[in-house]
Amino acid sequence: MKIVISAAETSGDLIAASLVKSLKAHQPEYEIEGLAGDKMIEAGCKSLWHSDEVNVMGLSEVIKKLPQVLRLRKSMISHYSSNRPDIFIGVDSPDFNFKVERELRRLGIKTMHLVSPSIWAWRANRIKKIKASTDLMLCLFPFEVDFYRKHNQKALFIGHPLTERLSPRKNYKANKQVLLMPGSREAEIKTLLPELVSTVVLMRQNDPEIKFSISLANDHHKEWVERKILDFNIDLSVGDAHEKIKKADLVIVASGTATLEVALIGVPMIVIYKLSFISYQIVKRLLNTEFISLPNKILGKGVVPELIQDKVNGQKISTIAMQLITSDNQPIVSELRKIHSLLNQNSSAKSVDAVIKIINE
Repeated sequence: MKIVISAAETSGDLIAASLVKSLKAHQPEYEIEGLAGDKMIEAGCKSLWHSDEVNVMGLSEVIKKLPQVLRLRKSMISHYSSNRPDIFIGVDSPDFNFKVERELRRLGIKTMHLVSPSIWAWRANRIKKIKASTDLMLCLFPFEVDFYRKHNQKALFIGHPLTERLSPRKNYKANKQVLLMPGSREAEIKTLLPELVSTVVLMRQNDPEIKFSISLANDHHKEWVERKILDFNIDLSVGDAHEKIKKADLVIVASGTATLEVALIGVPMIVIYKLSFISYQIVKRLLNTEFISLPNKILGKGVVPELIQDKVNGQKISTIAMQLITSDNQPIVSELRKIHSLLNQNSSAKSVDAVIKIINE
């Protein structure tokens, strides 16, 4: 049995790793390969291509790397047209994966997509491409299935695999620890880190006892970050975000899957989101949602502060941060705990069942 999984970015790699692990536990002899990140490889996926080759952020940033991305996608289509798998599973990265899925599906290869794109938020017309690309959409959030049902696309709510690894922390005591999570992509880190350093300086003026740390998803840009924070007494580590989140009074985090990780552990946060000027001018005209962060979208209300574009500056971030770490945040924590209960659906087992069912149809 050959199962191909394609995850083109860090968030997809994390989710796909849970699927790889569950598939291997179900049948160790399954041959699992594809476009993989470090966590997928660790879980047992053979990497024919590494996700770092295509992991970019923002529309203008994609343009710079577009030739390389297109070459890789063409190579994948060609390879699997000749070396046909039993199923191709695209994980997240819809603009990359749907094209591969669509071409392989035309050849009679079964396809599945894990993690719905945010078509409920923007570019709803993508539903046509989705229907042509995938036999089944696996949805992490319940409100997504409702959208697909309206458009006659087969979809299944499986919950979120992170709930199997993360749960609300217990016996926590405030300790003046603030965690900074500037994202995983180069553009994110280089855009957000200067504002976060400014935030640190301003918050220390209010309270010199506050301790700051940065957790990076990988070490690809560690040296650059080290140089930028050298004189600011900020602890830096790699790959330990979950442990750092558990110990923090507050997390200042780039918008994306990391916000869900913080929510599942039940920690107050500030969500920041900033693109290049060109990317933002394009994206803001396409948005059709009140909230940019997953916690607020899931809960349907503004539970955690969101700062977008020009509001992502040291002064604004530090003002809100000081308000949060000097307040009783139990109401926020109680709301975040609801997210874990809602998404805890044994998603890995449901995903494996869905894969086997489609293969055997």
